[in-house]
Amino acid sequence: MIPVKIYAERGARIPEKATPSSACYDVRAFLPFDQEIILEPGDWFAVPTGLYFEIPPGYFISVRPRSGLAYKHGITLLNTPGTIDSDYRGEFKVILINLGKETFVVRHNERIAQILLEKEHPITWQQVERKDMLNSTLRNEGGFGSTGLA
Repeated sequence: MIPVKIYAERGARIPEKATPSSACYDVRAFLPFDQEIILEPGDWFAVPTGLYFEIPPGYFISVRPRSGLAYKHGITLLNTPGTIDSDYRGEFKVILINLGKETFVVRHNERIAQILLEKEHPITWQQVERKDMLNSTLRNEGGFGSTGLA
């Protein structure tokens, strides 16, 4: 296990797994005093969580949508997957967007996203002089659905 320091404002919930075998930790909205966020279709908002992290160097946290919100309501993340870098110390906010057809209301302590601690892999770029110096593959330049649906 990798230790990650966390500060939670009073009333904020520390991320937790929904089941023991869940890969990600659910994150909840932090909207005290009975506040709500109304998301009309097409609206987005940076929803506060009341959480602050100290992520170890060499790691980052990725932020992902919750499948149930996406499937049932069209609620997803505007910048998915989001990334929390190890040197960020501000409040973690989740940018929700309503791609659904109906108004969606975000309430205090509602699960709005999920997070996963990931290892950073440093890259050494090896620049080549020409494009044809890159190894050829069966796919080559095919993209955007070039491999078909089935």
